[in-house]
Amino acid sequence: MRRIYTGLRGRLVITFTLIAIAASSLVAGIGYELVKTRVIERAEQVAVGDVRDTLEGIRVPIGGLWPGETPPTDSEIDELQKSLRTPNGAVIVRYEDPRAPREEYLYPDGDFSMTDVPTDLVIESDRRMAVKRQRINGRMWLIVGTPVWRIEPIHTAQPTGMSVFAFVPLSEEEQLLNDLRQPLAAAGAIMLCIALAVALLSARRVLLPVRRLGSAARALGAGHLDTRLPVHGQDELAELTATFNDTAAALERSVSELRALEAMSRRFVADVSHELRTPLTAMTAVTDMLSDEADRLPSEPAEAVRLVLREIERLRTLVEQLIEASRFDSGTATLHLDSVNVADAVSDCLEVRGWLDKVRVNVPQGLTFSLDPRRFDVIVANLVGNALRHGEPPVVVTARSTPNGLEVKVRDHGKGIPTSDLPHVFNRFYKAGARGDGSGLGLSIARANAHLHGGTISVRPQEPGTLFTVWLPPA
Repeated sequence: MRRIYTGLRGRLVITFTLIAIAASSLVAGIGYELVKTRVIERAEQVAVGDVRDTLEGIRVPIGGLWPGETPPTDSEIDELQKSLRTPNGAVIVRYEDPRAPREEYLYPDGDFSMTDVPTDLVIESDRRMAVKRQRINGRMWLIVGTPVWRIEPIHTAQPTGMSVFAFVPLSEEEQLLNDLRQPLAAAGAIMLCIALAVALLSARRVLLPVRRLGSAARALGAGHLDTRLPVHGQDELAELTATFNDTAAALERSVSELRALEAMSRRFVADVSHELRTPLTAMTAVTDMLSDEADRLPSEPAEAVRLVLREIERLRTLVEQLIEASRFDSGTATLHLDSVNVADAVSDCLEVRGWLDKVRVNVPQGLTFSLDPRRFDVIVANLVGNALRHGEPPVVVTARSTPNGLEVKVRDHGKGIPTSDLPHVFNRFYKAGARGDGSGLGLSIARANAHLHGGTISVRPQEPGTLFTVWLPPA
């Protein structure tokens, strides 16, 4: 599930969706605010104009500051409220006698009183006409506050000490805005759906070449070096596809050259090994005679003869190992499986090489396993020979049957292999530290024979010594 959201397709879809949500929200918000502002401004203009026109055209006698004038009567206040009241609205009149400023008279209207009028509006309305929106009992009202002036015949304005607060309902405007939200939300949902569809189509269009490139790259990794992709268009993806094709072609050429060189090298090693085998056969045929003659020669010639015999044996072993390695390289090495008594196979391997008295064997007598006797002999001989040459006694060979197959262990009690050399001991011609008087092919051939069985060989240090573990699966 995590891959869906972190992949390129998921990121494209999420990005398009977020952009669509942001764009639709921005457009809807701006449109709504513009309409709201226009509707409210229009309501304010109408309400202020109505109040102003009403006050300018009023004919009700209103008291003033001149001597002999009296405060307005209740009937006058009621007439003023009626003239200013809008449908479903209300008007509050506040009168402060100019001659006695501390005497204040309030004339509420219906359920409205001065507690519903904001304080700042009360202060501002003493000087000029002011407008403010206020939500009262869950409904939005437009409150218009203004002082009342009396216009004298000489066109002078005389304060009357009276202020009026007209409550104009904004229910229709609120309903209009509420009705506007639904189409805006629907338009946003439609835009979001369109953005999702475009995102999916764009992701498919963009990711299809990417998926093809991924499949082609996996095919190249699997060894199909002739993999190529068709190039469509002239955009960046087309350039990437063309670059991939060029890279694949160059890789195919390089790998073909390397394979040809590797094949030539394998043939050369095989040919040289086979060519050396003929003179070595003749040389080996006379080694016994030379060995007998060495005992009758003076010490220095005898030592030279023994040195030649050792080097002939070493060369014979090297040639045999090279021939064996060339079989693995050419793929001609095969298995000939047989049911083998593992204890007898280990004992025979040690006895033939004269190691039986140098190695401690711990293998159950009744242990049988299906394997290639000759190749198993090569594995055991290389591991034991390596332990005898480079380790110290006792050298112990153990074997046991496990649920996963056959496990054979060879351990010596010497100084051990340096930690830096452990990852490389199975490489061809690699000689670890002071253990380097061999050819460096024995462990490599042993591992190749184990792999031919479908098994493995591992090595790890012990205290003291080194432990090699062979695992062979059941046939």
